[in-house]
Amino acid sequence: MSGNGMEQRALKYEQTLMYGRYTQDLGVFAKEEAARIRQEREEQRPVRKAQSVELRKYDESRCAKCKICCVHSQRIVLSRVGEDWIFLILLGLLMALVSWAMDFTIAICLQAHKWMYGGLDNNVFLQYLAWVTYPVVLITFSAGFTQILAPQAVGSGIPEMKTILRGVVLKEYLTLKTFIAKVVGLTCALGSGLPLGKEGPFVHVASMCAALLSKFMSLFGGIYENESRNIEMLAAACAVGVGCCFAAPIGGVLFSIEVTSTFFAVRNYWRGFFAATFSAFIFRVLAVWIKDEETITALFKTRFRLDFPFDLQELPAFAVIGIASGFGGALFVYLNRKIVEFMRKQKTINRFLMKKRLLFPALVTLLMATLTFPPGFGQFMAGQLTQKEILVTLFDNNTWAQQGISEDFAYQGISSVWKHPKANVFVTLVVFILMKFWMSALATTIPVPCGAFMPVFVIGAAFGRLVGESMAAWFPDGIHTDGSTYRIVPGGYAVVGAAALSGAVTHTVSTAVIVFELTGQISHILPVMIAVILANAVAQSLQPSLYDSIIRIKKLPYLPELGWGHQEKYNVRVEDIMLRNIPFVTLNSKYRDLQELLTNCHLKNLPLAETAESMILLGSIDRSQLLSLLRFQLSSKRRLQQLRERESSGKKPTENSVRFQITTEESAFSPPKGETRKPLKPALKHTLSSLTEPPAVDSENSVTALKSIFCARDFNEPMEYLPTELLPIVYH
Repeated sequence: MSGNGMEQRALKYEQTLMYGRYTQDLGVFAKEEAARIRQEREEQRPVRKAQSVELRKYDESRCAKCKICCVHSQRIVLSRVGEDWIFLILLGLLMALVSWAMDFTIAICLQAHKWMYGGLDNNVFLQYLAWVTYPVVLITFSAGFTQILAPQAVGSGIPEMKTILRGVVLKEYLTLKTFIAKVVGLTCALGSGLPLGKEGPFVHVASMCAALLSKFMSLFGGIYENESRNIEMLAAACAVGVGCCFAAPIGGVLFSIEVTSTFFAVRNYWRGFFAATFSAFIFRVLAVWIKDEETITALFKTRFRLDFPFDLQELPAFAVIGIASGFGGALFVYLNRKIVEFMRKQKTINRFLMKKRLLFPALVTLLMATLTFPPGFGQFMAGQLTQKEILVTLFDNNTWAQQGISEDFAYQGISSVWKHPKANVFVTLVVFILMKFWMSALATTIPVPCGAFMPVFVIGAAFGRLVGESMAAWFPDGIHTDGSTYRIVPGGYAVVGAAALSGAVTHTVSTAVIVFELTGQISHILPVMIAVILANAVAQSLQPSLYDSIIRIKKLPYLPELGWGHQEKYNVRVEDIMLRNIPFVTLNSKYRDLQELLTNCHLKNLPLAETAESMILLGSIDRSQLLSLLRFQLSSKRRLQQLRERESSGKKPTENSVRFQITTEESAFSPPKGETRKPLKPALKHTLSSLTEPPAVDSENSVTALKSIFCARDFNEPMEYLPTELLPIVYH
């Protein structure tokens, strides 16, 4: 019977191999096997008739059932706390609170800056000192605090998150120290009024929140100790960072996918949307709670007309904005990289700034604060407005230019800062774009937590506003369509320009969705999509994205995507670029072969193959450890020791050889970490000299001792083989 069963299993296995398919559903088979194993374990285990000790003590009390119910409820709650939706709610709530607290603190800092400037209106020199000193102090404190507590908090954080989500472990990037340094440093940097953003750093902050929450939630369940689960939660945290920063959950999820993931697991989709939506909701509710807003609305709400937002004849102008933004985005990335490379190549300046780490951010802040001083050059570039106020004015529905005459410009509210008695609005917009362009590229190189998305967003809005005002000046009566006249809306051009330039710098299309959620209107969906796609097409053909450029500058272990014009490289195979004649060690390598290999080859690690015929890779051997092992095995002391052992045991020497003994433990002969490794030439000389030293005993005994050291008992070949009893092997 058993023979027939074996034949049936064999036949079933042969049929599986023949037809290449399973004869039974894999899931059903797994369930049956699990049930069978569970039943076997229960049969082996003695039956426990008594209740658990934890519940037994409640049997004799009056409220036994209630207490037992409480214990069961406690177990259920502890098991449920570790589920995903609880984790995502906590993550969204924490990030909303952090974002609101930071915005509130930043607003107070900016108001204090204006209060200091406005309270000294009787003395221009004191005004200048107050205007310049305030941001210099904040930026210097931010740079010093970050450098002392956690230097990993410097910069955006998105390049590092792209690397981490690829599976690379970056130490100290997701710790509590880095979280504190990032939040405090970013608040001070944005409170200074420099052209910096918080979108990139908030992605990093949310990821650190998720990592810390995972450690906390692992107390309730071991599921968060799983590395793959942590990666999934980090991917959701990236969406939360953008969502609570702009109150744009949909655009935040899409943007996080575009900038951090090459391959995105669809199962994480709901996690990102759930956490980002909850975070954005709490963030806007807090604004209503402190009576900053009347209800939950968009951050930069616009009121463009919906019946006829734009005419088809305006589409070429929108396309021009997209193409020009593509060139501008590529130029911004190029300029940012060249500034960093210039600072690194100047050895004298680099050494000086390394000693005086706070001098560079202080000088850059002093320069920018001087240029934006309102009574000075800042009057030509709306220097006294914050980034939020600038966006509010640029997205304004009203046309600033009427009939193309500067005296008839219609300014309302804070838009009046764009008016200058000696220059029209076109001059102020051009000066603002040019100055903010290089200032933003320079400011993002300061060693403080900062992002570049918001400054680029503002520059793009200004460029779109410039094109819109130009169209309004060229067509003062609007565009006539079917007997109806519709005036140009420059605010719509500003929205298109903001989405196009930010999309060109980051190489994303989701900036269009972010713009719709920021403004609360999708009336310009077609022009925005056209401009963003054209900007991406131009920028991707010229430069990598800003985040990929930072990855190259920092030399992070990340393989970027191939840009346009490099499609032929997709046909390059590994065999086309790999070295074929690599020296290697086999399990049966002889000492003569190894000596020639170490003399002629200078590789730090030598590959270990099974045999020269099979070429099966087993691992790699560190060169220094190999030399240490040889020095030990071939020393005079070692040979004399082996000889004495042979003589004392009275055993006859045999003709043998040695095989590799592969171990994963660290060898005792590897050099210590603190010890500097000796150069190759003295090591080889020492090895060769130890071979040529005359032993203290006769030659026949020496030969016998050497053979006994380098030989094993299974082979009859009388050649000397590599001594490898304790050779450390590193598995690949």
